[in-house]
Amino acid sequence: MKAIVIGGGIGGACAAIALKRFGIETAVYEAVKEIKPVGAAISIWPNGVKCLNYLGMKEAIRELGGQMRYMAYKDYRQGQTMTRFSMQPLIDSVGEQPYPVARAELQNMLLDTYGRDSVQFGKRVTRVVQDADSVTAWFDDGSSATGDLLIAADGTHSTVREYVLGHTTERRYAGYVNWNGLVTIDESIAPADQWTTFVGEGKRVSLMPVSGNRFYFFFDVPLAKGLAEDRSTVRDDLRRYFTGWADPVQKLIAQIDPQTTNRVEIHDIDPFMQLVKGRVALLGDSGHSTTPDIGQGGCAAMEDAVVLANMLQNHSLGIEDALLRYQQKRAYRVKDLVLKARKRCDVTHGKEMAVTEQWYQDLRQESGERILAGMCETILGGPLE
Repeated sequence: MKAIVIGGGIGGACAAIALKRFGIETAVYEAVKEIKPVGAAISIWPNGVKCLNYLGMKEAIRELGGQMRYMAYKDYRQGQTMTRFSMQPLIDSVGEQPYPVARAELQNMLLDTYGRDSVQFGKRVTRVVQDADSVTAWFDDGSSATGDLLIAADGTHSTVREYVLGHTTERRYAGYVNWNGLVTIDESIAPADQWTTFVGEGKRVSLMPVSGNRFYFFFDVPLAKGLAEDRSTVRDDLRRYFTGWADPVQKLIAQIDPQTTNRVEIHDIDPFMQLVKGRVALLGDSGHSTTPDIGQGGCAAMEDAVVLANMLQNHSLGIEDALLRYQQKRAYRVKDLVLKARKRCDVTHGKEMAVTEQWYQDLRQESGERILAGMCETILGGPLE
């Protein structure tokens, strides 16, 4: 059996590693000549960590991950703590730690695990054709690749998605812009072992520890699409949007490097239930493009990879049957994650400001129990419980 994997990002690399683990021949084709991860870092929650453990990267992910022992929300003006609690009850409940990691380092870990030299770069898929026994991908350089199945992990702008669904899908602007990057840990801004978030005005400023004595930071601001802002205006833009915010926020803005700070308009895609067409399966963002508001985009792709490989390994009624079982296992799960993230996005970013203000008030009474229970529910929906 040979699997063609379209895309060498998180989802594609995990799928290739998972299939290789079961002795399935794989060929990975990536559109760009060099992968440059979108976003500075990613929070890998325990469901994702368990997938990486399962795929043989238990020690490697621990070396890359930051130690996030506490979680805290702070008032945006004075920086006063609204709530602070240990993450240990979450870890005890689900049986694994969360690990914030730098995206570039995660990507390198995945490519090294699979075999970087085995990935063919500069191969952008243009069309897919299948018959009763095989599937062929054609690339923009005129070349093609044929296998027994094709895994489309070609991202939120997926070319293969339209082939699978039979129609185009529109990306939905979630209503806010995210700036993100990495800075050296400064405990006058936030503790080194804590996920710290300043909230107010429908905006947020968040810091998570990653390895190498660094914070992953992000700023969220509800804004119109298409503003003329880029790296040349980053610091001035953030100072303007966060005027009057607490001193640690101002200190963070002063310390960021505009040249390595990303500005992203956040989108998602309405969930759909069809992830498979014959011998072709969607995986990761191609099948469930989500906002980052519950931190499950990358984790869901890792889950996809594990489930897909297991369906192919554990079922003997043919490839198309195994892929339909993959779809059955994943469609409701990923729909739920997309909609949970969208709901959290709207509350956090002031879609209805009265609802957001009530959330701020609730945070002041929060013991951590409710927040952690919500996280547990999401995490325990994964395939490795």
